[in-house]
Amino acid sequence: MSGASPTPPVAPGASINEEVFYAGGPAKGDLITNLLFGLTLIGIPFAVGAIVRALWLRFRITSRRVEVSGGWLGRDRSQVVYSQIREVRSVARGLGFWGDMVLVLNDGMKLEMRAVPRYKEAEAYIQERMAASPAGKASPRTGFGDNAAA
Repeated sequence: MSGASPTPPVAPGASINEEVFYAGGPAKGDLITNLLFGLTLIGIPFAVGAIVRALWLRFRITSRRVEVSGGWLGRDRSQVVYSQIREVRSVARGLGFWGDMVLVLNDGMKLEMRAVPRYKEAEAYIQERMAASPAGKASPRTGFGDNAAA
């Protein structure tokens, strides 16, 4: 009787053939910038928001899904598979070192992701996975100003 199990342990909610592209928190530059801005009276709410994001916001982008956990003490969790995503919108923050992303779902709901590090790479990865999914669109739209083309 050997104590080794035949299959490796898998984290809850994960799949064996699931590759992780990014797993972590928001960009550190967002926290630093907002803490500096928080030295002024007007910047205090932004600094508090950045601290809360740094403590409890986590992103996980895998080959099968996008997962965002946040809220008070990180108790809110949203998971979206690529076949549910209709389009990806992004905007640069922090001189382009990080950015905000919005995933627009097929049912019209939106999943916001604030202060995503390497957001352009993440956006390209998500669009690549959307195209590879069974319900992938031929030409996903990006950016906030692309609605005129639709």
